[in-house]
Amino acid sequence: MAIRMPRIVQAKQILRRSFSNGRSTPTSMNIPSGYFAVYVGELEKKRFVVPVSLLSQPSFQKLLDQSEEEFGYNHPMGGLTIPCSEDIFTDLATRLGAL
Repeated sequence: MAIRMPRIVQAKQILRRSFSNGRSTPTSMNIPSGYFAVYVGELEKKRFVVPVSLLSQPSFQKLLDQSEEEFGYNHPMGGLTIPCSEDIFTDLATRLGAL
């Protein structure tokens, strides 16, 4: 079983860029250590705070691939934006023990 480390490194780079852009908003400060924010939804985006351990899960990495295809490294919400329905994300996150 191989873990695709490049995807984890890319996700961490996106998070670093989004948090180092100089904006210190109350929402970015409400993220506990070991967690990160993702924005999910097709039309209206909903914010979820999930554990960093999700980055190593193959099923979550597939969502990151979709996000990379759609947004590249330009995430309009300031954090990771995942282009899937809220239902799909909550189902996956629940199965992985993240919610």
